[in-house]
Amino acid sequence: MSKEVFQQNLKDDKGPRPGGPYLIQMLFQEPVAMPDKTEMTAVMERHVGSVECFCHDEKTAGFAALQHIAEFKDGKVPVQLMIMGCSEFKGDGFDAFLMSQMWDCQEERDRIFRECRYQVAAVDMLAAALPAVERANLDADFLDALAELYPTCEAFYFQNCGKLFLAKDVRSHQIEGLDRFIRFGVNVRFFTIQGTEDMVIDTVGMSTLFLPDLQYHFHSTDPNWVVNHAYNVASYILGNDNPIQDGETVDGIENGRMSRTIQWKCRYEDALIQPPRPVLDINMGEFAAGQR
Repeated sequence: MSKEVFQQNLKDDKGPRPGGPYLIQMLFQEPVAMPDKTEMTAVMERHVGSVECFCHDEKTAGFAALQHIAEFKDGKVPVQLMIMGCSEFKGDGFDAFLMSQMWDCQEERDRIFRECRYQVAAVDMLAAALPAVERANLDADFLDALAELYPTCEAFYFQNCGKLFLAKDVRSHQIEGLDRFIRFGVNVRFFTIQGTEDMVIDTVGMSTLFLPDLQYHFHSTDPNWVVNHAYNVASYILGNDNPIQDGETVDGIENGRMSRTIQWKCRYEDALIQPPRPVLDINMGEFAAGQR
């Protein structure tokens, strides 16, 4: 666990914006060529469904996901899935604050940033117009396709939430359905408040789907229980199109498990920790900290 001290900075607007792109950076130790057009199309269709490759060269490969249609005022168009050619990777933008929350790859993180000098970026375009569930599944399918297309990839970095994973952990996951997006596209962060016994746990990444991130400000309980609670609530919000209204309650925690006998009230508030954004703050009753 990082003991570095960070400053609250709610003027830092460099974080992901609601509905922003789902940008994946694949990191490599050696340069990698763009896969063959026929191979790429076959792999994309196996994971994403029917696609049309509308561009393919050393710099860019673009696929129209024909079963995922974005609707706009002036018409309908398929979502585009773009894969860029290999470029140098210098780790720019990975400051100590971001790196402190890379919980899934802490032991390998420094080695990855030291040894990986190349990257391939992939992104969805026009996908913000899709319903949250459809986009979440499409992005998860896209990730599975990328993991197959690039077998020498060392690690995956998910810019919308700040998660870093070893590629082998992405390829070997057994997660199904929407929880794939929660696993790779949503980060549950953990902070302690200097000079107090208070802790803050929040999520980053739900806003990609125009859904609320979560926030817990608490003391005197196991933070691992709260992390699990956050992932469960995030999964529930995504699977049910955010049914939680301001002032309603969610099941709390008893002995590490969610319990209907304990109800925690939810309020929509501004985030305590950057990036600035509205969050669903969950008041943990007897464990709650701060003024509400």
